Amino acid sequence: MHRDTQERGEPKGTYRVKNWAAYNAGLIARGEVTKWIEQSVLASSDVGMSRRGRPCVYPDAVIQMLLGLKQVFRLPLRALQGFAMSLRKLAFADLPVPNYTILSRRAQDLAVILPALRTGEPMHLVVDSTGLKVFGEGEWKVRKHGYSKRRTWRNVHLAMDAKSGQICAALMTHQDVGDADVLPDLFDQLPPGTSMDVVGGDGAYDTKSCHAAIAAAEARPSIPPRESAMPWPDATPGAAWRNAAIGAIATSSRREWKKASGYHRRSLVENLMYRLKTLTGHSLWARIVGSQATEVAIRAGVLNRMTALARPQSVRVARIMPHRESSAFKFDLCNNAIRTDKRNSRKGTFGCLFLWQMSSARHNR
Repeated sequence: MHRDTQERGEPKGTYRVKNWAAYNAGLIARGEVTKWIEQSVLASSDVGMSRRGRPCVYPDAVIQMLLGLKQVFRLPLRALQGFAMSLRKLAFADLPVPNYTILSRRAQDLAVILPALRTGEPMHLVVDSTGLKVFGEGEWKVRKHGYSKRRTWRNVHLAMDAKSGQICAALMTHQDVGDADVLPDLFDQLPPGTSMDVVGGDGAYDTKSCHAAIAAAEARPSIPPRESAMPWPDATPGAAWRNAAIGAIATSSRREWKKASGYHRRSLVENLMYRLKTLTGHSLWARIVGSQATEVAIRAGVLNRMTALARPQSVRVARIMPHRESSAFKFDLCNNAIRTDKRNSRKGTFGCLFLWQMSSARHNR
């Protein structure tokens, strides 16, 4: 475990949310149960689900909706069944409530439909991956005493539309699978006819297979070449954009290339991974690989719904410099006076005696 000591560039700007009223109302609406139960799903039939044997009672849309409620309110399967039963008694009389064993079994091979907003415009796609824990101890215990049990993660690869903030593709792999190996599979998850303008990612995607996939999609890569990168032959797919990036970095600087190419929009997918873990948890509930893949897709769909309900619109404001204190002393919450002038930077605590002397001097004036 080491501390991140990489060199930082310019200080971050200060932003302010300009649609606070609508954003606040959307955050409240995320907790409404009616936002997560669609009447069209309740009225859906078993069309297209006919198979040999006993007829399927619960359509895939119902299973996906209930598993979405599970992720939103972080319920175990048995508690989810009880929660759905109470909803049926209170408001939704036609809500089907499958047994928790059915939910567990159907989750193993459920074909999740990822809800996302389709703007019809060419996308600026940003990709990255994060890890969700399956087994292992918590961070505090590992930090204090070290780890004593095996720890296992699953890699979650996400592709996000930088303009709408929606997850367009989500894929779960083993923890040893690299990011570059999954990019073509993420492209395969995109709806047919999806147009991409730019594909942004970090240096892990600076491989021939990734540049070939981006070139086949007729998009421009926004991927920084590695420090020791050499130009590729012109016949290599995607070599033109990469060789141009190497030349631009050599001519000016890597920082200027990042600004010109829109590389910094990749921070949106990093914020997306933070929201994914904050809103749905850092660990996976499921233990079977198929159910874990379904859970990842369900979480991505839930996050898309939350983004559609509430998304802040931030604008950059002037940076406010910290005000310099005029007094050489300041007082903390414990009534201690602390010296702050440059001549004596050592913090001194004078206690109640010093405060008494100060007050006595004021009265004697």
